[in-house]
Amino acid sequence: LIFRDLNHIFIFMLGELAFLPLEVLLVVLLVERLLARREQNNKLLKMNMVIGAFFSELGTYLLHSLLDNFRNKTEISKHMNVSASWSQGDFQKAAIYARNLPLDVDLSNLQLVQLREFLIGKRVFLLMLLENPSLLEHDRFADLLWSVTHLIEELEARQLNEKLPAADMQHLISDIRRMYINLAGEWLAYSEHLKNNYPYLFSLILRTHPFQEHPSPTVR
Repeated sequence: LIFRDLNHIFIFMLGELAFLPLEVLLVVLLVERLLARREQNNKLLKMNMVIGAFFSELGTYLLHSLLDNFRNKTEISKHMNVSASWSQGDFQKAAIYARNLPLDVDLSNLQLVQLREFLIGKRVFLLMLLENPSLLEHDRFADLLWSVTHLIEELEARQLNEKLPAADMQHLISDIRRMYINLAGEWLAYSEHLKNNYPYLFSLILRTHPFQEHPSPTVR
C-alpha cells in the first residue's frame, strides 16, 4: 500500500524465504559449535583438576625420585627445566624431546623395593582414576595410567630381594622408561595448562619441579 509495487515486493519476499533455511542452518551450526567448544573447555578444566591430583598424589614424587637414577640427568634437566619465561614454542620443543626421552638408567642406584611399596600404596587412588570414563578419553593421560599400573603388576610379581637375571632387569627398565616418558610428557602439558590458566599454581611448579638445580617451595 505504501510503495505500490507488489511485483518487486513479492520477488524479494520469495528470495528471502528461499534462503531462510540456509540462514537457520548456518546459525544452528555456529551456535552448536560454540556450545560444543564451551563444553569441551569445561571438560578439559575438570580433567586437569584430576590430573593435578594425580601429580600431587604420586606423579611429582616419581619425577623426583626416578630422575636421580638416570646417568644423563643433567641433559634431561636442561631440556625439561620449565621457567616463567617459557613460551608455547618452548613447551612444544620440550614435548617433542620428552616423547623420545633418552633415559640412561643406573641399575646400581635403582631402589625397586622402595618404588614397589610406594606404588602399591597408591593403587586404590589409581583404580579410582581408571574408573573415570572421561579421563580415559584423554589418550595421553590414559597411557600414563596404564603404564603406571602395569609397572605395579610387574614389580609385585617378583621377589625383588633376590638378584634378578639381566634380561629380566632390562624388561623392568623398559617398563620404567615407558612410564617416565609418559609421565614427563603429561607433566609438561599440565604445566603449560597452569601457566595459561592458573599462574599461582604454576608458581609452585616453578619452585618445586625436579629439573632445576635447587628445587624448593620457599619463595626467594
